[in-house]
Amino acid sequence: MQKTVNILNKRARFDYEIIETYTAGIVLAGTEIKSIRLGKANITESFCEFNNNELFAINTYIEEYAFGNQFNHKARSERKLLLNKRELKTLARSVQAKGLTIVPLKLFTNEKGMAKLQIGLCRGKKNYDKRESLKEQDTKRDLDRIKKAF
Repeated sequence: MQKTVNILNKRARFDYEIIETYTAGIVLAGTEIKSIRLGKANITESFCEFNNNELFAINTYIEEYAFGNQFNHKARSERKLLLNKRELKTLARSVQAKGLTIVPLKLFTNEKGMAKLQIGLCRGKKNYDKRESLKEQDTKRDLDRIKKAF
């Protein structure tokens, strides 16, 4: 088959503390999956919300397919996520009760070529938490430099 596609949301790991992750399928049109396989998607500004007990990915950008015709898809639209009923209920309960949010972390294709979205149940970080994570990255980078020098 073709190579796997991994589109990451690096901003989510910086802005949110990830509590739990899930892998969800996405309902896509034909031209949408073709654009994803070409790597023409962006999930940095997207989020997930419930609508009639169904989970939707909002503000996910999938570029229009270059070779599409009048049946081409819209670049930004709501895309339904596919999860088990039990997983949907636990996510809905935790979002309503605890004030957590659901953020897409990674868009990828599996070995069968189907597009999947890894979502995370997250809690927002405060500014001091972000500064702390930046300090950890700097110290890790410095240690790697020292190890490489020896």
